[in-house]
Amino acid sequence: MKMFRLFLLLASLAAGVIAQETASPAAAPVGADTATQAAAAVASGQAELPHTPDFLEHLVDLILAAFDVRSSGNTWTHYTIALLITLIAYVLRKVVTTFIFGFFKKLAARTETTLDDKLFPALEGPVKAAIVVVGTVASFKVLKLSSAADQTLGYAYTGAFSLVLFWGFLRAFNTVLDHLQGIAQEKQLGLAPFMPWIKKSLLTIVFVFGVLMIAQSLGADVKAFLAGLGIGGLAFALAAQDTIANLFGSVVVAIDQPFKIGETIRVAGHVGLVEDIGLRSTKLRLVDKSLMVIPNKTVAAEAITNLSRFTSRRVEQVFGLTYDSKPDQLEAIVREIRTLIESQPEVNAADTHVYFRDFSVSSLDLWVVYVVKDPDFAKHLVLRQRLNLAIMRAVEARGLSFAFPTQTLHVASAPEQKG
Repeated sequence: MKMFRLFLLLASLAAGVIAQETASPAAAPVGADTATQAAAAVASGQAELPHTPDFLEHLVDLILAAFDVRSSGNTWTHYTIALLITLIAYVLRKVVTTFIFGFFKKLAARTETTLDDKLFPALEGPVKAAIVVVGTVASFKVLKLSSAADQTLGYAYTGAFSLVLFWGFLRAFNTVLDHLQGIAQEKQLGLAPFMPWIKKSLLTIVFVFGVLMIAQSLGADVKAFLAGLGIGGLAFALAAQDTIANLFGSVVVAIDQPFKIGETIRVAGHVGLVEDIGLRSTKLRLVDKSLMVIPNKTVAAEAITNLSRFTSRRVEQVFGLTYDSKPDQLEAIVREIRTLIESQPEVNAADTHVYFRDFSVSSLDLWVVYVVKDPDFAKHLVLRQRLNLAIMRAVEARGLSFAFPTQTLHVASAPEQKG
């Protein structure tokens, strides 16, 4: 009840202050000459603007007047009220943390998304700090301070509250980016490997803008700084053309997504496993296990073959048989090879082709094409080896032979000379 009465007293005093502020224009008018002289003195810098008490100072003065405390300086009542405001701020901080945030966390636990479950804990610290900053400044406002101290307190309050707001926004933004990164990794999106440096880039941009806004709120001339930065930035851009080109190359790779970490690619005539995709370069582990670092501007400009994204494996072979093979034997071996390939469950029968195609210089060529359904490289090689051995046995069983490059020389005898 005592606390309730105190709040009623403060509310009534606040209403009195507002009424007094409203009625002040109707007070006794100041002479025109006096007002003109005061304005001229202020404009010429010979006099300072009068200090106008704010709401808290008015409130404290009314409380002191109600208790018949007459003093132009700080009294024990001033210090007691300042301490009371500080204690109220810390109690309010505990109430907000325990009850209000606890209530919101329970509500967040009932929703389907997990973003709010992460967002409230992230904002808890900045909210605590904001309450402490406001309470501390309010307690200082109760005291009678000099003009220099009031000005310093104003700068401190502006800077501290701006930092708290920026901290809260930064933590919220970081939580949202972490949530998006988790979704990308869970759904195995192509953007997932790029999320760490995308997050770093966005946080850096937000941090720079936050610092500039805080500096602006403290009275710094940010426009002049940005103008100077523009001239310096032009010189920097000319000196860092390769770095900027690599950054744009990394953006192209992130948007186009021609490969991911862990995939095997062919780029710039080299084949390797992608180990890392950075802002400046991409790292490949080549077949001989050496590490190759390729600038991203090269990656963005070169043709890239992704060897890990086969939908199937196409096999094309040419078998050469000797010229002593008979037409019936060739026709039979073609039918047998086609039947042998189409009988394999790993092969797509509709894409199988076996034909006696060419009369080569030293062989009769059979053209064989088939498609393996599974894109796995090792499985495709196992099937290919099994079919090659089966074709060799079929050729041998029919009494045929594989041809190899040969050359026959016919030497004509010299004509006999008649003696």
